[in-house]
Amino acid sequence: MRFEVSEDIFRLFPTACFGVVVAADFQPRDQEMVARLLTAAVAAAPAKFPDGVRSHPSIRVWREAFTKMQLNPNKFLSSVEALHTRVYKSGHLPQINPIVDLVNALSLKYVLPMGAHDLERMTGDMRLRLSRAGDVFTPFGEQQAEVVPPGEIVYADDVEVRTRRWVWRQGEKAKIVVESRHIFFPIDGFADVNKADVLAARDELAELVTRLGGRATVFFVDCDCPVAEWD
Repeated sequence: MRFEVSEDIFRLFPTACFGVVVAADFQPRDQEMVARLLTAAVAAAPAKFPDGVRSHPSIRVWREAFTKMQLNPNKFLSSVEALHTRVYKSGHLPQINPIVDLVNALSLKYVLPMGAHDLERMTGDMRLRLSRAGDVFTPFGEQQAEVVPPGEIVYADDVEVRTRRWVWRQGEKAKIVVESRHIFFPIDGFADVNKADVLAARDELAELVTRLGGRATVFFVDCDCPVAEWD
């Protein structure tokens, strides 16, 4: 199995980089530990934004990227901006399930978009690429697929788009459920803004996967190494 970032993405965003963790046999044993991590991350998050969420470099870079993709960044918030805005305003984030909670905790800590895709619910390989004619996406919580217009940056397997607008929103086919055990975690960033955070988030996630009873394999994907492969 592999994850590949297409040349089109690097032509548009040459400094894009990706930490990747592939977890096997992963079902967090210590759910109280995950809950503590999330609570701590939520409590610490607002202090990262003395001038507001949008002023942070790791938020601002995504607003600039969405503008370059001809998306209104006030209408389409990157997942990391949406997450931090919610916590900044409410001081609270509900628990969903231990794997999603772990991702949210680290996304809050490192101010990075992080995904989680159930590999057993995926067909073929994962790619970050431009959408093309015939691509479809099933929104979260729905059964009916919608057509994705060509030219949009998407995470997709061999059958369906799994995340629209790069780091905007995952779909129904990508969601983590109670039975999920084999997970693909992408961590998206830009080498000239937050590469060190991408690597730190990747390594902490891998260490936590191991501590919580799973097995983790890590990769770093960029324009010089656009493919990650694993068994």
